[in-house]
Amino acid sequence: MINSELQKFIGHDNLTVFQAMQRIDANEHGILIITSPSDKLIGSLSDGDVRRYLLSGGRLEDNVTLATNKHLKTAYSYDEAVSLFHKKNYIAIPLVDENRNIVSIYLGNERTELPKPPIHIPVVINAGGKGTRLEPYTKILPKPLIPVGELPIIEHIMRRFQEYDCQEFHIIVNYKKQIMKGYFAENEGKYNIIWHEEEKMLGTGGGLTLLKGKIHETFFFTNCDNLLMSDYDSVIRFHKKNQNVVTMICAYKNIQIPYGVVEMGMNGSIEEMKEKPQFSFLTNTGIYVVEPEVLEDMEDGIAIGFPDVVGMQIAKGRNVAVYPVSENEWLDMGQLPELERMRKKLYGE
Repeated sequence: MINSELQKFIGHDNLTVFQAMQRIDANEHGILIITSPSDKLIGSLSDGDVRRYLLSGGRLEDNVTLATNKHLKTAYSYDEAVSLFHKKNYIAIPLVDENRNIVSIYLGNERTELPKPPIHIPVVINAGGKGTRLEPYTKILPKPLIPVGELPIIEHIMRRFQEYDCQEFHIIVNYKKQIMKGYFAENEGKYNIIWHEEEKMLGTGGGLTLLKGKIHETFFFTNCDNLLMSDYDSVIRFHKKNQNVVTMICAYKNIQIPYGVVEMGMNGSIEEMKEKPQFSFLTNTGIYVVEPEVLEDMEDGIAIGFPDVVGMQIAKGRNVAVYPVSENEWLDMGQLPELERMRKKLYGE
């Protein structure tokens, strides 16, 4: 039998894709080993496997085996598992017996991350909003400088991009802009920043018009309160492969209704009852990959939300697509309750 600690990394083949995603988020290793009820190995499911399955037209309510990778690496001994794991930085190596029954899982006790592949594209950060959802903190500090642990959120964002060698930062500012610029004046040398100052509030998209003629290549565009823990290189490859003008990164959010839900028919008849149902939907993270021609379609000085800009591109018949990520890969500090969740995720406390 598998010990209780490893059970959280194992799911049986009667799960749905949705249920498996929840299990992956819960174990925070990004993977679930799929077995039969008798512990016979079937395959593995990672965040990437789920993403590929959903992008190919799969559904969350489908059986997990339809999305499972059935060609995963396995080992017959601990030493073999260690050797395999560290050769290619795998997430996990299942140990199996001669009948492919799973007996253990090697998760890499001293795992070291491989360097991220360099992307070398600009990053545009919209940091001009008032951050009203984070009042009263934002009465004193601009939202990008609200601390999460030892660093303000904007530095967490920038350092994450720097892991992929994205070094050119365009920051759009407005509210309390002098405090923003003053903070980074004391951090000269750490970041290559080009400032763009709004004269009036231009929404989550309008400030991009300040970059017309100044940016000539694919770029990341992000709000200043979101941190993405996914593989940025995979996002860019997806964007390029599909020749998108905008790729919107969206996260699956799972919500459980704390009540019994009743659907009513004619004359008050009960058509269906569900006890505390769960719903999953895609939500916009506020992080995008954008082509520079999108800016040319925008009108200068007009306040507009970037989702409306995306809608304009769709109306023109241009390629716009969603890159889905799990709820666990997206950290949003736009509301006070999320600040502590983000801190724990980043610092492990």
